[in-house]
Amino acid sequence: MATEKSVMAVIRASRPCFRNNHDKVAFAVHASFLASGFVLVATGPPAFAESALSSSSTEEVGIENWNEVEDEYAFVYVNTEKGNKKVLVKCLAMGDKLVVDALSDGASEPVHVELNVDDYIEENAGNNYNEQYKNLGKLVSSLDSNVLSKLDAPSARSSTAGASSSRRSENPSRDTEEQDVDRELEGVPDLRSRVAFPPIGPIGSGDLVPGPGAGMYPPRGDFGDGSMLLGPDDPRWFGGRSGQPGFPGGLGVPPGARFDPYGPPGIPGFEPGRFARIPRRPGRGTHPDLEQPGAGNGYDYI
Repeated sequence: MATEKSVMAVIRASRPCFRNNHDKVAFAVHASFLASGFVLVATGPPAFAESALSSSSTEEVGIENWNEVEDEYAFVYVNTEKGNKKVLVKCLAMGDKLVVDALSDGASEPVHVELNVDDYIEENAGNNYNEQYKNLGKLVSSLDSNVLSKLDAPSARSSTAGASSSRRSENPSRDTEEQDVDRELEGVPDLRSRVAFPPIGPIGSGDLVPGPGAGMYPPRGDFGDGSMLLGPDDPRWFGGRSGQPGFPGGLGVPPGARFDPYGPPGIPGFEPGRFARIPRRPGRGTHPDLEQPGAGNGYDYI
């Protein structure tokens, strides 16, 4: 791994000539690769050739003409520790930034980083290379995290997968629990693709348990839903046994039902028959409910 000291040592040993501040940052990028174990095999115009990455040449070259192309830099390296695998590095000067892209031989996409030149170069510095740079350690760290470390991304993913596998092997009980859950869900139908209708309560269920049960549709008010809200046309008004309230057809009150009668049983004046409406008399145009109270008017008033 490259460090600030090792990169500065490469710069001093190479003694490059700089035209501008972009040259200084570009050469620091080159020095970081050399300090990380890479070997330079092409730079300058030869590194811009289409066959630069596919060329079979692995002979080390010097830095002659490395900054010959205006505002662009190119370097080709081989990694001796990775079986002489080639890496193409291109730098482009854009305003006050240096855009760096690196592509490994066989990789589908390059790795990328943008460096702010003013963050790493001292203005009006002397000829001492150490005085011309500032925050060199930050520059080296940025290159390592965004470029150098990502060039070995496949091996990093393999190591991550191996670590995950080892963690699973270290906790076999968790694997067993997950397998048990999968087996329990094998026979469960998947309801996401269709509508699941909740059940409807049986007849008389509203008298045993007020309101619909959990997960059931509420009653619609038809006969047989057990509701205690009765309208004037509800068939449950009459038909009970011996004149007592009940269901039509002599069904009576369901066993265990909480049935509320019309009034106290056996008390005069609360017989179910008294709730019947007196028929309208012939020739009378006014409805009995609209007439003034009075004896024999047929009003629905008890």
